[in-house]
Amino acid sequence: MSQYTLFDKVWDLHKVADLPGGSSQIFIGLHLIHEVTSPQAFGALKDKNLNVKFPSRTVATVDHIVPTDNQNRPFKDILAEQMIDTLEKNCADHKIRFFNIGSGSQGIVHVVAPELGLTQPGMTIACGDSHTSTHGAFGSIAFGIGTSQVRDVLASQTLAMNKLKVRKIFCENKLTDGVYAKDLVLHIINQLGVKAGVGYAYEFTGPAISELSMEERMTICNMSIEGGARCGYINPDETTFKYIKEKKCSPKNQNWHLSVNWWKSLVSEENAIYDDEIIIDAAKVEPTVTWGITPGQSVGINQKIPELNDLSKEDQFIAGEAYEYMGFNPGQEIKNTPIDVCFIGSCTNGRISDLRVASKIVKGNRVAPHIKAFVVPGSEKVAKEAINEGLDQIFKKAGFQWREPGCSMCLAMNPDKLKGNQISASSSNRNFKGRQGSPNGRTLLMSPAMVAAAAISGKVCDVRDFLKK
Repeated sequence: MSQYTLFDKVWDLHKVADLPGGSSQIFIGLHLIHEVTSPQAFGALKDKNLNVKFPSRTVATVDHIVPTDNQNRPFKDILAEQMIDTLEKNCADHKIRFFNIGSGSQGIVHVVAPELGLTQPGMTIACGDSHTSTHGAFGSIAFGIGTSQVRDVLASQTLAMNKLKVRKIFCENKLTDGVYAKDLVLHIINQLGVKAGVGYAYEFTGPAISELSMEERMTICNMSIEGGARCGYINPDETTFKYIKEKKCSPKNQNWHLSVNWWKSLVSEENAIYDDEIIIDAAKVEPTVTWGITPGQSVGINQKIPELNDLSKEDQFIAGEAYEYMGFNPGQEIKNTPIDVCFIGSCTNGRISDLRVASKIVKGNRVAPHIKAFVVPGSEKVAKEAINEGLDQIFKKAGFQWREPGCSMCLAMNPDKLKGNQISASSSNRNFKGRQGSPNGRTLLMSPAMVAAAAISGKVCDVRDFLKK
């Protein structure tokens, strides 16, 4: 088993007890909740006449079900209104911090916590959402959990878990111009597979990772779950500390210096032992697009969709299903695939840096006539920053719709949905069947810059051609 890694250190610091059967009871430092996976958990507490153990360690926001076109209450969707109303009441009853619509801090839970400074190195973090792995970008160990586990954390502030193995993913060299963190993580998932991470925590490291901004690192860790890993993390460094400092909830004054010294002590040791090690050459990664129905089914922009015989026997069955569902032929080029809808947003790529990059591609151009294109900021804070910088006007002038913060079409638990068999160019994280609201809708995952380029071209294209111009 691994030793001397950040994962091992954080795990040992938070282990409360060894449990029968080999699992451990782990203390959870920060519990993030939203409106979808918390109602039943609070209901279970009420049934057992229990209170939330440490309300100060739980933080709530609303994101999945909120409409992005009109957020006036009550919502038109009766179920959505009931869900937000239930969350409001539960937070009030248990004295839990709740960042509601209009608070200035509402947004996607995995965008809000980092921008407020709630997410910090060395923490254990849990949330009833699979993409909780996002927070590992700060050197925390963050897990997505189910509703019954949300109940357990509310009641005890602990989880029963089996310790994971640790895989080191060393990304050598650097990404080239026009290639982004989203391309890198899609490439990694393609190379390793969507099941390779089962039972593992992924440690992302190397020169290519060190060069990334914190928001780019969040994109990497966000999608570690798509490679099967329970969590993904990056060792904290000066980039991490600079991002956290001066955030609303970050340590202040002398506590800041004490915290940084402690965070530095958690970094994986030079002699750390890993259960597995992988090397990825970041310089060889090109803009990457998914062609199938899992995030692992992707190709570089200048590559062709693989022939069935080029795949392993294990991958051939799901590939055959993907060809049929997506309407693609083996050996077909992904470039020039016509697009119907372009979506920039989500907990993967809905941050201010994502909008800045996409706006540079959009500026001075127009969305293709047949394309529905829209931008959904990841939080109220992101929206405010973007508006202050005039990014909203750049998008609007180009023909994009500018929306209010929320999860939007990432999972379509709200009015933002594909129709029929539309093809979406999406900066989100999953391309599963029906993921974006239509049982026949088709999703191509790519970076925000690539989505912007597709919106202008009306088809999948190489964003580097826009950068040359």
